[in-house]
Amino acid sequence: GPQLVESGGGLVQAGGSLTLSCKASELPFAEYAVGWFRQVEGKERERVACASWETDNKYYTDAVKERFAISRDNAKNTVYLQMSSLKPEDTAMYYCATAPNLRWQRCGGLRSDNYNYWGQGTQVTVSS
Repeated sequence: GPQLVESGGGLVQAGGSLTLSCKASELPFAEYAVGWFRQVEGKERERVACASWETDNKYYTDAVKERFAISRDNAKNTVYLQMSSLKPEDTAMYYCATAPNLRWQRCGGLRSDNYNYWGQGTQVTVSS
């Protein structure tokens, strides 16, 4: 079935930037809502951002607004999460996700249990 592969995580100092990538296979990513989530061990998975299939319909959790930006490169079947002004509290495993029933869907009201295709995650660590 479809697979999602994240990359781009790493160790960065506070105030720095990283860009995460999520590449899909066997799925026309451009037609699907896609979410980015993060999870710290022992805590619940948190929704960070999502992009609807429509280009300009996006959502950001308050903690990352004005710092993170989600974008698509449909030719590469890839969704990006550009992260800037990173803070130690952004440290987490980051996951991208979608689902078969999210084709042509808006993402604003979706939660983690609406998604059932998940990548393996990429670790982001922000040092103070």
